[in-house]
Amino acid sequence: MKLSRQNLKNLVLKYFRGVDEQNLTTIFETLRPDLLFFVKTHGIELTGELQIKRMFHRLWAKHLAVKHDRFNFVIDVKKQAVSVQFEVTNTLLDGSLIHKSNSNFFIVNSGLFSNISVYMAGENTLDI
Repeated sequence: MKLSRQNLKNLVLKYFRGVDEQNLTTIFETLRPDLLFFVKTHGIELTGELQIKRMFHRLWAKHLAVKHDRFNFVIDVKKQAVSVQFEVTNTLLDGSLIHKSNSNFFIVNSGLFSNISVYMAGENTLDI
């Protein structure tokens, strides 16, 4: 099952909506059970639902809010691949803000993400 350009974009936006809303159900609706998750800038590889859940719980525990926006997409429908550059605003527990520019690369298999590679500016806010 190949997703259209718009459906690939919508899948990415749904994933980030889940991250920003701290909603694991929404996030996992976009992921294959055998997902490989990489934070390439920090040499990290995660697999399996438990490791992914722990990563997001650590992120949310250290931030009042996380916001992803200003998305710039490059979508390859034939390869079912999406590259997206975006801005991240992290609100720390003391209320201070950190602004970052990041890029993620998504590979889709059977309508869900099978591989996510993260390139993150600055410190590893996923705390892995």
